[in-house]
Amino acid sequence: MAIEIERKFLLAVPYESIGDRIQVRSEQRIEQTYLALEADQELRVRRITDVGSGEVTYTHTFKKGFGIKREEVEYSINAGLYEQVVKAFGAVALTKNRITADWNGVVIEIDIYDQIQLTVLEVEFDSEEAANAFVAPDWFGEDISSSKEYSNKTVWKQLQQK
Repeated sequence: MAIEIERKFLLAVPYESIGDRIQVRSEQRIEQTYLALEADQELRVRRITDVGSGEVTYTHTFKKGFGIKREEVEYSINAGLYEQVVKAFGAVALTKNRITADWNGVVIEIDIYDQIQLTVLEVEFDSEEAANAFVAPDWFGEDISSSKEYSNKTVWKQLQQK
């Protein structure tokens, strides 16, 4: 099982204002639905569309843990399986755009959500030590790595209640 180590920040400035600070690599349109949620575990599926090329991929992901370090297993699935699962659950998908960019030699991912006013910036690391030693600039915003209220699964659960 792979380990995901990342820190998340509540972007403190509008995305449009940081264009001169970053170099965009790619942009993806992500639609995700959760299939099962338990305290510190989750199963989800995603449809990911590359905005530049139009290429569409589908994934199924299992995550366990909370905070900056979690276990993660992710693999590709086909469109038919994705559509069957999403239709069977009948849930409202969480949708967002993900911009992957370089900032000062660091790869960042910026998620801009559709259904709520939320923009999150993520940085992945090779070790907990590197994650803990990382000093973010002020414009990254508040560190929300351990704030459950901003997790994708919490936001998704709120969408189901509307």
